Amino acid sequence: MASPLSQPQGLHHSSGVVLALLLGFALIHSGGASLRYWGSARIGERAWRLLFAAISIPAASLLIGYFLQHRYDGIRLWNLQDQPWIVPVVWAGTAVSFFFLYPATYNLLEIPALQKPQVRLYATGIIRVTRHPQAVGQILWCATHLLWIGSSFMLVTSAGLIAHHLFAVWNGDRRLANRFGAAFEELKANTSVLPFKALLEGRQQLVLAEFLRPSQLGIAIAIGVIWWSHRWIGLGATAFARSALSHWLG
Repeated sequence: MASPLSQPQGLHHSSGVVLALLLGFALIHSGGASLRYWGSARIGERAWRLLFAAISIPAASLLIGYFLQHRYDGIRLWNLQDQPWIVPVVWAGTAVSFFFLYPATYNLLEIPALQKPQVRLYATGIIRVTRHPQAVGQILWCATHLLWIGSSFMLVTSAGLIAHHLFAVWNGDRRLANRFGAAFEELKANTSVLPFKALLEGRQQLVLAEFLRPSQLGIAIAIGVIWWSHRWIGLGATAFARSALSHWLG
């Protein structure tokens, strides 16, 4: 984890900008997901995936870059970075969040459209724990980073990210219900949004063998790379701040 590069500043301005960036990304990402069936029918699944990526990746990069540069802005609500327990708690929680954020249920070759992307119902692995693992992972990521940073800017960012993912939970269920009908309703009855709820209620059973997939190793390696690269966050944020676009955003 990186320490602040400068004194907190720009409470209203930077918090407003990050909310605007979050709203723009949410419109692109959730809007693109909602229009997928319509768009794919007209230009094909591969072309739609590439178009979606060409728009959403720059929007996400801009959002991440701005967040990195301004994460300590505003009021410092708390500072726990000198506590001996904080680093292992934050890193453990963050590592777990990535296993939810990037669950090993997807065909990785479909992401860059090397294989034809398809919409499927997933019912195994992490889906037995929660039907919306990415929302759970994002909430956990926000909780750990808010605990570490403790700034009002981070609080605003976390609130925006969580609001977007809660909307995505509703929107995702709506889209799958429209597309798969009774099959999705059966899946919904046997799963839960709240982690482990369906397992505790006996509607689901955990199968550990379903988690033993090569993609899980890829996620673990990515977590290690992210841990190592955190030492360079300050340099990356500074480089972003010097760009013309960051200058325009403030």
